[in-house]
Amino acid sequence: MWGEEGDGKEVKQLYIVPFKKRHYFCTAKKADHSTVFAVRYKKMIISREQYIEALLKKRWNGKVKIITGIRRCGKSFLLSTLYKNYLKSEGVSEDCFIEIELDRKVNIKYRNPNELYEYVIGKTHDENKRYYVFIDEIQLSYKVKNEGVDESMVPEEDRDMLYTTFYDILNDLITRSNLDIYVTGSNSRMLSKDIVTNFRDRGTEIKVYPLSFKEYYAFSGLEKADALEEYLMFGGMPLAVTEKDEVERRKYLAGLHKNVYIKDIVERYKLKDDEVLDALIDALSSAVGSLTNPHNLANAAGTLMKRNTSDHTIKNYLDYLEDAYLFMGAKRYDVKGKRYFENTQKYYSMDLGLRNAKLNFRQQEKSHLMENMIFLELVRRGYSVDVGVVEVTRVRDSKKQQSQYEIDFVVNTGQEKIYIQSALNVDTEDKQNQETFSLKNSGDFFRKIVIVDGNSKQWTDENGIVYIGVIPFLLEDTVLGF
Repeated sequence: MWGEEGDGKEVKQLYIVPFKKRHYFCTAKKADHSTVFAVRYKKMIISREQYIEALLKKRWNGKVKIITGIRRCGKSFLLSTLYKNYLKSEGVSEDCFIEIELDRKVNIKYRNPNELYEYVIGKTHDENKRYYVFIDEIQLSYKVKNEGVDESMVPEEDRDMLYTTFYDILNDLITRSNLDIYVTGSNSRMLSKDIVTNFRDRGTEIKVYPLSFKEYYAFSGLEKADALEEYLMFGGMPLAVTEKDEVERRKYLAGLHKNVYIKDIVERYKLKDDEVLDALIDALSSAVGSLTNPHNLANAAGTLMKRNTSDHTIKNYLDYLEDAYLFMGAKRYDVKGKRYFENTQKYYSMDLGLRNAKLNFRQQEKSHLMENMIFLELVRRGYSVDVGVVEVTRVRDSKKQQSQYEIDFVVNTGQEKIYIQSALNVDTEDKQNQETFSLKNSGDFFRKIVIVDGNSKQWTDENGIVYIGVIPFLLEDTVLGF
């Protein structure tokens, strides 16, 4: 068997072997760092430069780098392959990397934080060397009860202090000046929401998302319009993007829901069955781009299951889905009243391919898919995003009538806001007026943008509203002016 390595070297015999959770062509039956290279050539590897730059800015900053995101979005590959290869290109030697993958059976004992601590200490004993410590899927680490403690002397509110957790051992390890520590995790409740509290300001988060359209387009080799259609259909999960067979791509995305995400949530929260969870995901997937609340979702899920479920259960399950990064919520914000509505909000899927696969690739309303895609792009760029509401009072038949009009996205940039409307087109005067009515009645002078389908260049109307095609918006980071 003949093959060609990514650097152009020719090899005679290749073996397909598992390595780092993937299968590779190798020059030996056992893979190691000197013999392995990807089945795909180097030019096929998606570099994810945005995240490499973020990691480089934070290295050796005295904090634990916490890389979070939905499972299978490429966190492990980013850390153990892309980032590691960059560091090695700078001259960091192989023996300066300490890597522990907690989701592998061979490493189960290191889920005990005390065992993990001893392993790292044992591997980094040379104080004259600087080590990079990579710990994958840290949320699988469990807490261990401390021995020799008189529990009767511990107040009820301090019972958590009876246990050693991964937070404790990481807080200890990061004090060692020759260790730079990176962890990946797939549960926001255990990580993102607790960084300040549990890491005592010694943790910094880097959020990783599925591939952006910009990353997908650079990899795809397609024309822009064709790439957009494929992206709207199959999304940006890395292994789905690199799979060229459409049937296998569909199978992979559908399998992620059943075999990874739902299974994870059921096991983590000890759910009795997955029927309610599965129905809720279907209901949310059907409702992207639509305002909803736990009561409406309970009704929708109940209809799908043909049995009732409570609003309280649905609210808990919504939290589970957000913690697993499967969906993201956007709160409803009163633009004029400067307050949030408590009862309704929108939920967006973290990846369009996952959303479409869950619905068996039905319900392909492009307006909703485009809105979901724009939302993800905005949060990927680091913005806080709300759903805007403008209340307008009109006089009809001598009576005042108050109506609410939606602004798809209120983008918070710090001191200012940007209002964004997603529209397939504004090709008639009536359509343009319909899409811009809420923007014109916002009562302020913040920037206003309408994103339309296609590749149209940026232009501005007489009211100062900017129009731009979704393709240049996705490909040009400077469109928002920040």
